[in-house]
Amino acid sequence: LAPLPEAELVRSPLQLYRYLLRCCRQLPDESIRQHYSHAVRQSFRVHADEDNPERIQQIIKRAIEDADWVMNK
Repeated sequence: LAPLPEAELVRSPLQLYRYLLRCCRQLPDESIRQHYSHAVRQSFRVHADEDNPERIQQIIKRAIEDADWVMNK
């Protein structure tokens, strides 16, 4: 599966959250979808109080790279 074309448009944590959940919906197996959806929600909660813009961009970049890896697995 290819990554969604909107990856380059992700600029904010909320956009990242929505992008990752859309990626999860494309996964083939229901249990895998549930696992990654849960992981996305947990990670969003863990990083919700992050206020350093540079750190936020690092998190976004890494999350998109990780999503690409999962989608191509």
